[in-house]
Amino acid sequence: MPAAGLGTRMGRAAAEKTGTSRKQFMLLEGAPIVVHTVRKFASLAEVAEIVIAVRGEDLDWVAEMMTGEFAAGRVRVVEGGNSRQQSVSNALASLKADTDLVAVHDAVRPCIEVETIHKVFAEASETGAAIVGVPVVDTVKQVSHGTGRVRIRGTLQREKLVLAQTPQVFRYELLKRAFDLAQKDGFTGTDESSLVERLDVEVGVVLGSDRNIKITKPGDMDLAHVFFREFAAKDAER
Repeated sequence: MPAAGLGTRMGRAAAEKTGTSRKQFMLLEGAPIVVHTVRKFASLAEVAEIVIAVRGEDLDWVAEMMTGEFAAGRVRVVEGGNSRQQSVSNALASLKADTDLVAVHDAVRPCIEVETIHKVFAEASETGAAIVGVPVVDTVKQVSHGTGRVRIRGTLQREKLVLAQTPQVFRYELLKRAFDLAQKDGFTGTDESSLVERLDVEVGVVLGSDRNIKITKPGDMDLAHVFFREFAAKDAER
Protein backbone atom coordinates (compact mmCIF):
# COMPACT_ATOMS: atom_id res chain seq x y z
CA MET A 1 0.00 0.00 0.00
CA PRO A 2 1.91 3.09 -1.19
CA ALA A 3 1.36 5.96 1.25
CA ALA A 4 4.46 8.13 0.83
CA GLY A 5 2.93 10.86 -1.32
CA LEU A 6 3.04 14.52 -0.37
CA GLY A 7 -0.56 15.16 -1.40
CA THR A 8 0.23 18.37 -3.27
CA ARG A 9 -3.05 18.25 -5.22
CA MET A 10 -4.80 18.62 -1.88
CA GLY A 11 -2.85 21.82 -1.35
CA ARG A 12 -1.28 20.29 1.76
CA ALA A 13 2.21 18.95 2.30
CA ALA A 14 3.01 19.48 5.98
CA ALA A 15 4.92 16.76 7.85
CA GLU A 16 2.51 16.38 10.72
CA LYS A 17 0.02 13.83 11.94
CA THR A 18 -2.94 15.77 13.26
CA GLY A 19 -5.29 14.71 10.51
CA THR A 20 -5.05 17.99 8.66
CA SER A 21 -1.99 17.42 6.48
CA ARG A 22 -1.27 14.97 3.66
CA LYS A 23 -4.31 13.24 2.20
CA GLN A 24 -3.51 9.71 3.42
CA PHE A 25 -3.50 10.98 7.03
CA MET A 26 -6.47 13.35 6.81
CA LEU A 27 -9.37 12.42 9.05
CA LEU A 28 -12.40 10.78 7.46
CA GLU A 29 -15.29 10.09 9.81
CA GLY A 30 -12.97 10.11 12.80
CA ALA A 31 -10.02 8.09 11.49
CA PRO A 32 -7.13 8.72 9.07
CA ILE A 33 -7.92 7.70 5.50
CA VAL A 34 -5.11 5.14 5.45
CA VAL A 35 -6.57 3.42 8.53
CA HIS A 36 -9.95 3.06 6.84
CA THR A 37 -8.22 1.56 3.80
CA VAL A 38 -6.17 -0.90 5.84
CA ARG A 39 -9.28 -1.99 7.74
CA LYS A 40 -10.86 -3.25 4.51
CA PHE A 41 -7.95 -5.61 3.80
CA ALA A 42 -7.33 -6.54 7.45
CA SER A 43 -10.88 -7.90 7.61
CA LEU A 44 -10.07 -10.58 5.03
CA ALA A 45 -8.72 -13.94 6.19
CA GLU A 46 -6.87 -14.54 2.91
CA VAL A 47 -4.70 -11.45 3.45
CA ALA A 48 -1.59 -12.69 5.27
CA GLU A 49 -0.05 -9.29 5.91
CA ILE A 50 -0.34 -5.66 4.89
CA VAL A 51 2.74 -3.60 4.07
CA ILE A 52 2.48 0.19 4.02
CA ALA A 53 5.21 2.28 2.39
CA VAL A 54 5.54 5.73 3.97
CA ARG A 55 8.07 8.54 4.03
CA GLY A 56 11.09 8.04 6.28
CA GLU A 57 10.00 10.70 8.75
CA ASP A 58 6.63 8.97 9.17
CA LEU A 59 7.91 5.45 9.89
CA ASP A 60 7.78 5.48 13.68
CA TRP A 61 4.49 7.20 14.31
CA VAL A 62 2.62 5.38 11.53
CA ALA A 63 3.93 2.04 12.85
CA GLU A 64 2.73 3.03 16.33
CA MET A 65 -0.67 3.99 14.94
CA MET A 66 -1.05 0.66 13.15
CA THR A 67 0.07 -1.31 16.21
CA GLY A 68 -2.64 0.38 18.22
CA GLU A 69 -5.30 -0.40 15.63
CA PHE A 70 -4.48 -3.89 14.37
CA ALA A 71 -3.31 -7.23 15.75
CA ALA A 72 0.43 -7.72 16.16
CA GLY A 73 2.13 -8.77 12.92
CA ARG A 74 -0.90 -7.89 10.79
CA VAL A 75 0.50 -4.63 9.39
CA ARG A 76 4.11 -3.67 8.67
CA VAL A 77 5.49 -0.27 7.74
CA VAL A 78 8.47 0.20 5.40
CA GLU A 79 10.16 3.26 3.98
CA GLY A 80 8.80 4.35 0.63
CA GLY A 81 10.47 6.32 -2.13
CA ASN A 82 10.03 9.55 -4.04
CA SER A 83 7.67 7.88 -6.52
CA ARG A 84 4.81 5.43 -6.32
CA GLN A 85 6.85 2.88 -8.27
CA GLN A 86 9.76 3.10 -5.83
CA SER A 87 7.45 2.82 -2.83
CA VAL A 88 5.80 -0.31 -4.21
CA SER A 89 9.22 -1.70 -5.12
CA ASN A 90 10.44 -1.21 -1.55
CA ALA A 91 7.37 -2.91 -0.12
CA LEU A 92 7.67 -5.75 -2.63
CA ALA A 93 11.31 -6.30 -1.68
CA SER A 94 10.26 -6.81 1.94
CA LEU A 95 8.00 -9.78 1.14
CA LYS A 96 8.98 -13.41 1.56
CA ALA A 97 9.84 -15.30 -1.64
CA ASP A 98 7.07 -17.85 -1.00
CA THR A 99 4.38 -15.15 -1.20
CA ASP A 100 1.50 -16.26 -3.43
CA LEU A 101 -0.35 -13.14 -4.57
CA VAL A 102 0.51 -9.48 -4.12
CA ALA A 103 -2.24 -6.86 -4.12
CA VAL A 104 -1.25 -3.23 -4.59
CA HIS A 105 -3.87 -0.75 -3.42
CA ASP A 106 -3.83 3.03 -3.13
CA ALA A 107 -3.81 4.15 0.49
CA VAL A 108 -6.30 6.86 -0.46
CA ARG A 109 -8.97 4.53 -1.86
CA PRO A 110 -10.83 3.78 1.39
CA CYS A 111 -14.21 3.20 -0.28
CA ILE A 112 -13.21 -0.07 -1.96
CA GLU A 113 -15.90 -2.70 -1.43
CA VAL A 114 -14.85 -6.01 0.12
CA GLU A 115 -16.82 -7.89 -2.54
CA THR A 116 -14.68 -6.26 -5.24
CA ILE A 117 -11.50 -7.27 -3.42
CA HIS A 118 -12.71 -10.88 -3.33
CA LYS A 119 -13.45 -10.81 -7.06
CA VAL A 120 -10.07 -9.43 -8.13
CA PHE A 121 -8.28 -11.88 -5.80
CA ALA A 122 -10.18 -14.76 -7.40
CA GLU A 123 -9.37 -13.59 -10.93
CA ALA A 124 -5.66 -13.15 -10.17
CA SER A 125 -5.51 -16.49 -8.39
CA GLU A 126 -6.77 -18.17 -11.56
CA THR A 127 -4.93 -16.16 -14.22
CA GLY A 128 -1.98 -14.58 -12.42
CA ALA A 129 -2.82 -10.93 -13.12
CA ALA A 130 -5.94 -8.82 -12.61
CA ILE A 131 -6.92 -5.25 -11.83
CA VAL A 132 -10.10 -3.41 -10.90
CA GLY A 133 -11.45 -1.04 -13.54
CA VAL A 134 -14.61 0.84 -14.45
CA PRO A 135 -16.08 1.51 -17.90
CA VAL A 136 -15.60 4.94 -19.48
CA VAL A 137 -18.94 6.78 -19.79
CA ASP A 138 -17.74 10.12 -21.12
CA THR A 139 -16.54 10.70 -24.67
CA VAL A 140 -12.72 10.66 -24.66
CA LYS A 141 -10.76 12.87 -27.03
CA GLN A 142 -7.16 12.39 -28.10
CA VAL A 143 -5.47 15.78 -28.25
CA SER A 144 -2.20 17.49 -29.03
CA HIS A 145 -0.69 20.43 -27.18
CA GLY A 146 0.64 23.21 -29.34
CA THR A 147 1.50 26.84 -28.77
CA GLY A 148 -0.76 27.41 -25.81
CA ARG A 149 -3.70 25.65 -27.48
CA VAL A 150 -5.11 22.16 -27.16
CA ARG A 151 -6.51 20.60 -30.33
CA ILE A 152 -8.48 17.41 -30.87
CA ARG A 153 -6.76 14.75 -32.96
CA GLY A 154 -9.30 11.96 -32.62
CA THR A 155 -12.11 10.36 -30.62
CA LEU A 156 -11.33 7.11 -28.81
CA GLN A 157 -13.79 4.22 -28.70
CA ARG A 158 -15.24 4.04 -25.20
CA GLU A 159 -16.07 0.35 -25.63
CA LYS A 160 -12.35 -0.42 -25.67
CA LEU A 161 -11.46 1.69 -22.63
CA VAL A 162 -11.60 1.29 -18.85
CA LEU A 163 -10.41 3.54 -16.07
CA ALA A 164 -7.87 1.61 -14.02
CA GLN A 165 -8.38 1.44 -10.27
CA THR A 166 -6.86 -0.63 -7.49
CA PRO A 167 -6.42 -3.26 -6.10
CA GLN A 168 -4.13 -4.56 -8.79
CA VAL A 169 -3.25 -8.17 -7.99
CA PHE A 170 -0.47 -10.34 -9.40
CA ARG A 171 1.42 -13.49 -8.65
CA TYR A 172 4.50 -12.54 -6.65
CA GLU A 173 6.98 -13.96 -9.16
CA LEU A 174 5.32 -12.10 -12.02
CA LEU A 175 5.24 -8.74 -10.29
CA LYS A 176 8.84 -9.12 -9.09
CA ARG A 177 9.97 -9.87 -12.64
CA ALA A 178 8.08 -6.85 -13.98
CA PHE A 179 9.68 -4.51 -11.44
CA ASP A 180 13.15 -5.93 -12.08
CA LEU A 181 12.76 -5.37 -15.83
CA ALA A 182 11.44 -1.84 -15.34
CA GLN A 183 14.43 -0.97 -13.18
CA LYS A 184 16.83 -2.46 -15.73
CA ASP A 185 15.24 -0.51 -18.58
CA GLY A 186 14.71 2.71 -16.66
CA PHE A 187 10.97 2.46 -17.32
CA THR A 188 8.46 4.32 -15.15
CA GLY A 189 4.82 3.30 -15.29
CA THR A 190 1.72 4.95 -13.90
CA ASP A 191 0.50 1.74 -12.28
CA GLU A 192 1.67 -1.82 -11.64
CA SER A 193 -0.26 -3.23 -14.59
CA SER A 194 1.71 -1.06 -17.00
CA LEU A 195 4.88 -2.78 -15.79
CA VAL A 196 3.41 -6.28 -16.07
CA GLU A 197 2.02 -5.57 -19.55
CA ARG A 198 5.62 -5.09 -20.78
CA LEU A 199 6.14 -8.82 -20.15
CA ASP A 200 3.45 -9.56 -22.76
CA VAL A 201 1.25 -10.92 -19.99
CA GLU A 202 -2.51 -10.63 -20.34
CA VAL A 203 -4.01 -8.74 -17.40
CA GLY A 204 -7.65 -9.34 -16.55
CA VAL A 205 -10.08 -6.61 -15.54
CA VAL A 206 -12.68 -7.01 -12.81
CA LEU A 207 -15.39 -4.37 -13.00
CA GLY A 208 -15.42 -2.15 -9.94
CA SER A 209 -17.49 0.74 -8.72
CA ASP A 210 -17.52 4.50 -9.23
CA ARG A 211 -17.48 4.71 -5.44
CA ASN A 212 -13.92 3.36 -5.34
CA ILE A 213 -12.63 6.91 -5.62
CA LYS A 214 -9.02 7.95 -5.19
CA ILE A 215 -9.01 10.90 -2.82
CA THR A 216 -6.73 13.44 -4.47
CA LYS A 217 -8.67 16.74 -4.41
CA PRO A 218 -10.62 18.56 -1.68
CA GLY A 219 -13.94 17.74 -3.37
CA ASP A 220 -13.18 14.02 -3.16
CA MET A 221 -13.34 14.24 0.65
CA ASP A 222 -16.93 15.46 0.44
CA LEU A 223 -17.85 12.39 -1.61
CA ALA A 224 -15.98 10.07 0.72
CA HIS A 225 -17.90 11.40 3.73
CA VAL A 226 -21.18 10.74 1.92
CA PHE A 227 -20.17 7.19 0.97
CA PHE A 228 -18.99 6.31 4.49
CA ARG A 229 -22.19 7.58 6.04
CA GLU A 230 -24.15 5.44 3.59
CA PHE A 231 -21.97 2.42 4.48
CA ALA A 232 -22.63 3.04 8.18
CA ALA A 233 -26.37 3.30 7.59
CA LYS A 234 -26.40 -0.02 5.71
CA ASP A 235 -24.38 -1.71 8.45
CA ALA A 236 -26.84 -0.43 11.04
CA GLU A 237 -29.74 -1.98 9.13
CA ARG A 238 -28.16 -5.44 9.13
